[in-house]
Amino acid sequence: MNVFVTLEPSLRRSLVAMFVAGLCFWAGLAGLLPALPLYIEQFGANGQQIGLVMASFAIGLLTMRPVMARITDERGRKPVLLIGLLAIAVAPLLYWLVSFLPEVTWQITMGSHLWRINSAISLMMVFRAFHGLSIASFVTAYSALVADLAPAGQRGELIGYMSLVNPIGMAVGPALGGYLQAGAGFTQVFVLMAMLGAVGLVFAVTIVEPHREKAISRRKTAFWSLLLLPAVRVPALMLLLVGLAFGGLATFVPLYARESSLSLNIGLIYTASAISSFVIRLLAGKASDRYGRGPFITLGLMFYSVSMLALWLAYSEVAVLFAAALQGMGGGMLIPMVAALMADRSRPTERGLMFGLCLTGFDVGIALAGPVMGQVADLTSYRDIFGVACLMTILGLVIFITTSSKDINHSIQFSLRGGKDVYAVPNSTL
Repeated sequence: MNVFVTLEPSLRRSLVAMFVAGLCFWAGLAGLLPALPLYIEQFGANGQQIGLVMASFAIGLLTMRPVMARITDERGRKPVLLIGLLAIAVAPLLYWLVSFLPEVTWQITMGSHLWRINSAISLMMVFRAFHGLSIASFVTAYSALVADLAPAGQRGELIGYMSLVNPIGMAVGPALGGYLQAGAGFTQVFVLMAMLGAVGLVFAVTIVEPHREKAISRRKTAFWSLLLLPAVRVPALMLLLVGLAFGGLATFVPLYARESSLSLNIGLIYTASAISSFVIRLLAGKASDRYGRGPFITLGLMFYSVSMLALWLAYSEVAVLFAAALQGMGGGMLIPMVAALMADRSRPTERGLMFGLCLTGFDVGIALAGPVMGQVADLTSYRDIFGVACLMTILGLVIFITTSSKDINHSIQFSLRGGKDVYAVPNSTL
C-alpha cells in the first residue's frame, strides 16, 4: 500500500473518513438484502411483485444519476456523498413504517381486466425508489473523489484498495441482517441499518475535498449524448447485462434458498461473495496498472458467467457458497476495473458525468431484473433465474471482447492481451 505514503496527511485522513463512511454505506445497504424480500412477501406479494418492489430501487437510480453526476462535477463530491448516506439512514425507517399503517387493497377495473393494488406494496415501491437515491449519489461521488486523489500511475491500485469498502460492507451487512432477522425480527434489522447510515454521515462530514477545477454547468441533454461515444457505450451496455444478473441475485437469493431447502443463514451467501471480492480487489487493481484494464474486465465477466451457471446447478449449501464466492471474484474484479477504465477515459472535470453514465447501464439492468426475473420465477422456478443470468453475462463477455476498442482487432488486443486503450485521455490527472 505504498500509494498512501505519497499522499499528504490531510488527504490520508480524508481517505480514512471516506473508507469508514463507505463501510457504513455498503453494510447499511446490503444488510437489508436477506430480510427485505421476506418482509415484502408477508404483505401478500408474489414473486413478480417482490421483483417489482426491489426493482423500484432502480427508479431512484435512473432518475437521479444524471442529476447527481452533474452536481458531483459542478458543486463538488462531498455534498453528493452526504446525500447518499442520508438516504441510507432514512430508507430503512420508511420500510419499518409500512408495518404500522393500515393495509388497503384497491380494485380498479380497466375494460375486462380487474387490477388489485395493495397499499403496503405500493408504499414499499415508493420507498424503494427513494432508497435508489443512495447509490445514485454515493457511488458516483466516491468513485470520482478517489480518482481525483489517485496518482495516474497508481490509479488502479488506489481505486482497488478504496473499493474494498464494498466487499467488507457486503460481508458484514448481510450476515448481520440475516442473523438479526432470524433471531429478533425485522424491526431490529431496520433500526440497525439506519444507525449505520447515521454513523457514515458523521464521518463523511469530516472529509476535506481537495481543490480542483469545477466543471461548467451543462445542459441536461449532455449527460445522455455522451452515450453515443463508444468509449462509454460499450462499458455501459456490458454493465447493463451484468446488472440483470446482479439484480436477480440480490432480489431472489433468499427465495431461491428457501425453494431449494438450503439450511443456512442467507447472509452467508452474500458474505462468501464479499470475502472473495475482498481478496481479488487486493490483487487486481495494482496488476491492472501494469498489464492493462482489459484482461481483468474480461476475467471478471468470465467469473461472473461461471458463478451464475454454478448457482443454477447447485443443490447443496457448499455448492451455493462456492458459486457465491465465484460471483464475488467476478464483481470484485469487474466493477473497480470499469471505474479505473472510465477514469482513464475522462478528464477530472467530467469524471462524475462519465462514471454516472457508465453506471446507468448497471442501473437499467437492475431495474429490468426484478420484473423480468420475477416473471421467469413465476413461470418456472427461482433456480432458472440464474440460468438466464448466465446467458446475459456471456453475452456481455462477447460484446466486450469484440467491441471494446475501435475495431475487432484492437478490441481483442485490449480485452485479452492488455493492448493499448485507444480511448484513454492522455495525462488524465488533476
